[in-house]
Amino acid sequence: QVQLVESGGGLGQTGGSLRLSCVASGRNFVRMAWYRRAPGKQRELVAAITDNDRTNYTDFVKGRFTISRNNARNTVYLQMDSLKPEDTAVYYCNVATAFNTYWGQGTQVIVSS
Repeated sequence: QVQLVESGGGLGQTGGSLRLSCVASGRNFVRMAWYRRAPGKQRELVAAITDNDRTNYTDFVKGRFTISRNNARNTVYLQMDSLKPEDTAVYYCNVATAFNTYWGQGTQVIVSS
């Protein structure tokens, strides 16, 4: 069973930055990603990165957020810059092997205006 430990959430300011980290037990993840669930909304993809470092971002974070991974540390990061109040959400780490996907517990991000 893969365990995911997320960190880095908290209170940010409009225009500021936060960095989320997710450490996964195990290895050989073909895809690592961040999702978020804003109040009253469904969970949605924020960004993803494959095992060959191909990335994709949802439109509302392009140019502001950067996803990266450190395979030696089994860690995926989400650098969030130019924060907006609408980025307020619970952010979830998601990793996938060839056979299963796993979710973290989520970390709260609140962006004040």
